[in-house]
Amino acid sequence: MVEKTLFDWPLLIYKDYDENLDFENRTKEILKNIPNIYTNSLDNFYKYFSHNQNISGIILINKNNIEEIVDYIRNINPKIPIVIFLTKNNNNFNIKILKKIDCTINIFEDTVFFITGQISNLITNYMKILRTPFFSELVDYTKECKYAWHTPGHSGGTMFLTNPIGKIFFDFYGENTLRSDLSISVPELGSLLDDEGPIKSAEINSARVFSADKTYYVLNGTSSVNQIIWKGRVTEGDIAFVDRNCHKSLNYGMVVTEATPFYMIPRRNKLGIIGPVNLNEFSKDYIEKITKKRVKMSALTNSTYDGICYNINKIKETLNSNVDNLHFDEAWYAYAKFHPLYAEHFAMTNSDNSIEHPPIFASQSTHKLLGAFSQASMLQVKDGTKEKIDFDVFNQAYMMYSSTSPQYSMLASLDVATAMMDYNGKELLNKTILDAIHFRKYITNLNKEAITNGDWFFSLWQPKKVVYNEKYINFEDVPDEYLLTNQSCWTFNSKNNWHGFEDIEDNYVLLDPIKLTIICPGITLEGEYGDMGIPASILSRYITLKGVVNEKTDTYSLLFLHTIGTTQTKQEALIQALIEFKKDYDNNTPLECIFPKLVTLFPEYYSNQGLKDHCQIMHNYIKKSKLLDFMDKAFEIIPNQILTPAQAAKEVFRCNIEHLPVKDIMNRIAGVMVVPYPPGIPILMGGEKIDKNSQSILDFLLAREKFERIFPGYYSDIHGIKAFEDKDGIRRFHTMVIKE
Repeated sequence: MVEKTLFDWPLLIYKDYDENLDFENRTKEILKNIPNIYTNSLDNFYKYFSHNQNISGIILINKNNIEEIVDYIRNINPKIPIVIFLTKNNNNFNIKILKKIDCTINIFEDTVFFITGQISNLITNYMKILRTPFFSELVDYTKECKYAWHTPGHSGGTMFLTNPIGKIFFDFYGENTLRSDLSISVPELGSLLDDEGPIKSAEINSARVFSADKTYYVLNGTSSVNQIIWKGRVTEGDIAFVDRNCHKSLNYGMVVTEATPFYMIPRRNKLGIIGPVNLNEFSKDYIEKITKKRVKMSALTNSTYDGICYNINKIKETLNSNVDNLHFDEAWYAYAKFHPLYAEHFAMTNSDNSIEHPPIFASQSTHKLLGAFSQASMLQVKDGTKEKIDFDVFNQAYMMYSSTSPQYSMLASLDVATAMMDYNGKELLNKTILDAIHFRKYITNLNKEAITNGDWFFSLWQPKKVVYNEKYINFEDVPDEYLLTNQSCWTFNSKNNWHGFEDIEDNYVLLDPIKLTIICPGITLEGEYGDMGIPASILSRYITLKGVVNEKTDTYSLLFLHTIGTTQTKQEALIQALIEFKKDYDNNTPLECIFPKLVTLFPEYYSNQGLKDHCQIMHNYIKKSKLLDFMDKAFEIIPNQILTPAQAAKEVFRCNIEHLPVKDIMNRIAGVMVVPYPPGIPILMGGEKIDKNSQSILDFLLAREKFERIFPGYYSDIHGIKAFEDKDGIRRFHTMVIKE
């Protein structure tokens, strides 16, 4: 009798031929006490296996397509047991097949008891492979059903059962979630802050899997990871060399450490997409020219929002230890280590450890694109080739930002996210990237078909042509496998300028295939406006009402993240939403039918407009007002820094500030950072002055303010700006400035 596995998962059995009655009876006897699912349809076998992970093993009883079937199984699951049932006369498999299966069993040569035991051992060993250092211990402890006389106060959820509101909560989340919400008073599960027990084992395992020298689990998001890195390595007065295209938590890191920042300015193309900083900005001559002092910390966003990924070895070579610490904010990029397409383009790369480098830090939002709960992140550390980190010292910064009451389910999700990628990360990413390639080709072909018919459709920011068999051919005609396995297809170069960055360095950055930037008609890569145009904010509003939500909306582009969890149905929903938008655009469907709430709120602006009218009016305004030009110029300027971010923050916290309309802030010092979303780059940092040198920043903010008065309901998200009606009834932007 086979003992129940952890989840009591069944065997999946495929049989493609009929044997004699003795064979049938013998098979049934062997499997009678083992849960199993049986099929004699290869299509059904493939469908069930590809859509169900709760299978304890595979038994094949077939003569045809055996190599194809085994390859299919291994491409999805490299470790699940595969057993082939045989009779005396059909053991003629080649070495390639035998290397990929676990065993062959002649079902007449041993007893039923013995064969059942063999299968049982395979299942048991497979379940051991699936155990993780922390999550499995958490499950085991929870199943012991101990009375908890410690925090949290809901006592495994029983508190919620005393109240009808609590009962709703209990029923929604389930008993396992609440029973496993434990306290540091449970010594069996170790300690996050003391770095011991199963938690320590999980972090050590994550370091191995992610190729780091040390991994920290951080439970209050990558914003805290960034500040831990800076707090542990930077102090007052230290020089920081920072990508201006950085998350605001890095700017707050400069506040809490009291660092003095200098900035790298990323390139932008005419579509408004943020590109890479110039490679020469990492050179010794450039750094010394800009900072005049030794740089304590250099920070770079990798990958960018739109999926531009840096060649880390190129940066190491150029830096040549010109800085003391190198930090890569890889919040959206934790999966890069697990597929060869990203080789050399992630912080923890081992591809060339001979290149001299300082200690390297990577902040990863494991919850963003891998399988962890929200706010569950990892801090990855690689020692320098010469300088080694004193982790006893660095741990002090870690403890400053870590709770003494960590959420164990979040810790478990980091442990599981690690184990999933260790188990079959390459296979998961193979499928993800291939699915993204299929989507890219589909949209490209729809666009091509529309243009052939003198019509329009959406396009993608991606290579138009790729070198294949030593000549350029259309992206959509390149074999999928070639696009999946050749990094050169996605690497930027100046000869094939599909990306819009004319001065791009060779072999410096690549486009991540799973970051999908959809381009709307309206502006070309050269910055020329078309007669017709579809502002992306209108498209985003439309598809959201169709149940499709994008990650980022720019002026004429939308970003979609194609993740491991993206399904074909999800792809089709997006494509259908785009097609429905085009249909309503072509029909000029009244806005009352499409955006009824918008029309109800602002009838004087949007009544009696169709969707096509609406798009054209807004496009014409953007074109005439030169809104994109104002934005481009605003991001080209680094204003004069009068106070460091920390000094400005001190003035803010002392309430030594004024709240002023943006129109009145000329010659004033910003109290807080001003960050328009998109693109999410600060145009002003606390302590920087608005003067003639930075007039373009003021021009952009006032242009955006005017746009929102003309198109109410299309309000932007600008960190550091509040918009409300002044006493004269006019809606204006306001911000904080330091008192004079």
